Amino acid sequence: MRFTKMEGLGNDYVYLNCMEEAPEDLPELARRLSHRHFGVGADGLICIRPGIYGDFTMEMYNADGSRGAMCGNGIRCVGKYVYDKGLTKKTCLTIDTDAGERQLELVLREGMVDQVTVDLGAAVCGSGRRMALGDRCRMVYPVSMGNPHAVILCDDPAAAPVETEGPLLERHQEFSPQGTNVEFVTVRAVDELEVRVWERGSGVTLACGTGACAAFAAVWKLGLCADQVRTRLPGGTLTLRRERKNGHIFMTGPARTVFEGEFEER
Repeated sequence: MRFTKMEGLGNDYVYLNCMEEAPEDLPELARRLSHRHFGVGADGLICIRPGIYGDFTMEMYNADGSRGAMCGNGIRCVGKYVYDKGLTKKTCLTIDTDAGERQLELVLREGMVDQVTVDLGAAVCGSGRRMALGDRCRMVYPVSMGNPHAVILCDDPAAAPVETEGPLLERHQEFSPQGTNVEFVTVRAVDELEVRVWERGSGVTLACGTGACAAFAAVWKLGLCADQVRTRLPGGTLTLRRERKNGHIFMTGPARTVFEGEFEER
């Protein structure tokens, strides 16, 4: 079966055209293809299916085979995939996800998609609470972007214990049984944030679109940033904007095709 490897800020996924049929046992296929040594290598698998209410459906699996409700970087690449491959001529799309419908606006360059803006809806921010993580206690801000997030403010994400505290918080009893994504965020300026992410089911990733939006929502609620910010992640920079009228967060960033190939179904 043909596949396409795509990435948004280094958050990479294997994409399958499942408009007519899909392989069996997609969780196992996600684990196999995502393996960095024995597979294609990715943060997960995304299947593109016919739309139910929208134009297309995004079905996402993390690298460990678990089902993901939403992926901000992944959905931008869905927009590039369907347009560049001629599955649509529309530049404004509605994509069905497990977290609900999401609206995309495609920005073209030389006839192909270069940037994508996604309306990720309104964040749901919980109250901050202290949680024990190993021998430390952290103030954690729960945020839902259609998928769960736990945001921690820190002095420097580059020095934050993402690899140790990330998995502890992902599996913390407060977020049982589904677990959570984890973001460490620093406010560099009122219009600039820096974020590192521990992604549920995948571990440390170079970027997470919904994670960046969750960090932005938590910081905005605390009154520490403006309505529009540039958010730096290890894989690159996203522009995030919050609409005052409805609280929707709009994310703009790149979508790239890395390579294409074939795999043999077992």
